[in-house]
Amino acid sequence: MNDKAALYADVRKQIASVIAGETSVTARYASAACLLREAFGTRFFWTGFYVVDSLKPTELVVGPYQGTLGCLRIPIGRGVCGAAAASGQTQLVTDVNAFPGHIACDSRSNSEIVVPVFDRDGGLAAVLDIDSTQLGAFDLEDQAGLEAICGDLLTL
Repeated sequence: MNDKAALYADVRKQIASVIAGETSVTARYASAACLLREAFGTRFFWTGFYVVDSLKPTELVVGPYQGTLGCLRIPIGRGVCGAAAASGQTQLVTDVNAFPGHIACDSRSNSEIVVPVFDRDGGLAAVLDIDSTQLGAFDLEDQAGLEAICGDLLTL
């Protein structure tokens, strides 16, 4: 196992330990955002969740995050977060400026990975959004690590 894979495995264990028995989804997301940001430092410029709004189910609303001010709402289907929400698939974007319809919440962001979070019934609950100021900051190893973590968030 290389260093990045080992770091993801370690962070996954930390998150699982902290959220074990926690019934608040907000607390689960806040803990995950904090521990991911702490583990990956400045490479993770913005780390947080956009949650499906139960009152406006065609929109994501900003949830717990670490970083600069995020967009408050994102329509499902728009931008990288909206694409992940609409498709139910991780979006790994090496250059956000080349992504059609990218929503620039902070112009310093250059690459992004967005991972869907599903509830116990398989419904979309949120997306984990991580931005970097670096181009091409994320790869398939990041995708695998983050998908494993997101798979645990509402099932543990």
